[in-house]
Amino acid sequence: MTELSAYEQEREANIARNRALLEQLGLKDEVSTFGVQLKPKPAPKPKAKPIQPSKRVKREATAEAPRRQSTRLRKDLVDPNETPEQKRKREAEDGERRRKEEGERLQAEEQARLAKRPRKQDLDISTLTAAEELDDEDIGALRGSLQAVTNASIPRRIGDVGEKEVAALRKRLGKMKVVARAKVTIDRVYSAAYHPEPTKDLIFFGDKHGQLGIWDARAPMDEVADEDSDITPANEKEGQHWPATSKSSISSIRIDPIDSHNLYTTSYDCTIRQLSLVAGISQQIFSSPDVLITSLDSHPSGHEMWISDASGGVTHLDLREGATRARCVSINPTSPHLLLAASNSRSLKLWDTRKLEGLTLSKHSSAVPLEYDFDKVQGFVESKKGSGLLRGEHTHGKSVSSAYWDPRGRSIVSTSYDDTLRLWELDAGKYDSSPVFPSFTPFSRIKHNCQTGKWLTILRAVWNSNPDVYPHFTGDLIARLSDPQRITATQAVTCSHPSVVERCATGNGSGRCVLWAPLDS
Repeated sequence: MTELSAYEQEREANIARNRALLEQLGLKDEVSTFGVQLKPKPAPKPKAKPIQPSKRVKREATAEAPRRQSTRLRKDLVDPNETPEQKRKREAEDGERRRKEEGERLQAEEQARLAKRPRKQDLDISTLTAAEELDDEDIGALRGSLQAVTNASIPRRIGDVGEKEVAALRKRLGKMKVVARAKVTIDRVYSAAYHPEPTKDLIFFGDKHGQLGIWDARAPMDEVADEDSDITPANEKEGQHWPATSKSSISSIRIDPIDSHNLYTTSYDCTIRQLSLVAGISQQIFSSPDVLITSLDSHPSGHEMWISDASGGVTHLDLREGATRARCVSINPTSPHLLLAASNSRSLKLWDTRKLEGLTLSKHSSAVPLEYDFDKVQGFVESKKGSGLLRGEHTHGKSVSSAYWDPRGRSIVSTSYDDTLRLWELDAGKYDSSPVFPSFTPFSRIKHNCQTGKWLTILRAVWNSNPDVYPHFTGDLIARLSDPQRITATQAVTCSHPSVVERCATGNGSGRCVLWAPLDS
């Protein structure tokens, strides 16, 4: 065999390098010209479906106040050949237009100034719904809806306890489906309350900008679909706690425990208002000039309430007199002197307010509220005289969002950012004489995602006030409500009917609300 020359050896080496390079690049046709057979590669696995882009948030167009502009900016063209008569006419029209624009600007500034002022005077239904521009017929229909729930008495009762009752409850709740949907408020739902009238489904929703939506969910209505295919009912009306601003979010809604025809709303503008369904009048009953009000709870007698604020303080308000302040908050319905206080410091504390009498000064004017700072209360707790003021304390892994007594006054549920719901079972009557509870450790811990983020209302686990339900809370799952075809947004706020078991209302971050009930109800 003839030995290859140096040139031919270099040529063969170049061909081998090029063949290897083409194989790496996956160029099959070019490789085949060199007489190389490649093995077929397996079919690639299907890739995951790409994440759909999020929908853009629709921002409402805000009407700007008219601004003054010069003739040069308006680019008004002046005829150089106009006659003196035409010039006088043009100048008169320009002067009239400027006066009109100035009047509109002053009127808009005055309206903006009035909107920022708190309304301490009593407000009737027509004033509360002024932003909706309702006619006399609509206002009359709203008054009729509110009056309808004031004509029936709602007696209190106690539910039965037993395994059969629990099985029956699970069966009844399992039949609940979506029976009504509506956009009740314009902005994010912050709070909700269900009226106890058993023959109606009257639900109140408070939103981010101070609107109180009143939804008669089961009344006949003319349905009109909006752009998101949700129903805007004709029987849904909106009122306002205050003029709609970012500082007037309705943080909580409570129904009077004695007179269900009165409704209390707390707002981030440091005020509390009472809405009478009978008179249709909303009046301010409390205001705090310096701290945000986060929630309230009413005494079983209906004459007192405790109000929590964002600074960690709690105010005791006697509706018959005035306000006194202490560092405590949820009222035990059977032992009203026992209060729960949940805080961002990860602690849940149980207080006995009867011991606060030792902290009260001997001489003081009833017209002047008493105020005690944290150091004053802490010093009193550590003293011999203050023994028994702090009855129990439990530290969570992270901030505690809420803590509530159940309607019997025996159980406690807390919600924490450590993604855990905790349950306590306490018989307050047995330990009424002891300074502290023998044990303040939860008997059950339920894992739950409590990270609501920026766009959702803070998650708070609450008790169902219906007597046919609340004796059965053992930590076991009774029912899970969902409808992926119709409900896709997170339902951050919920409330249950106090008199009917198979009734539940939920609200999301865009003001859309859902009523859950059996389809055959």
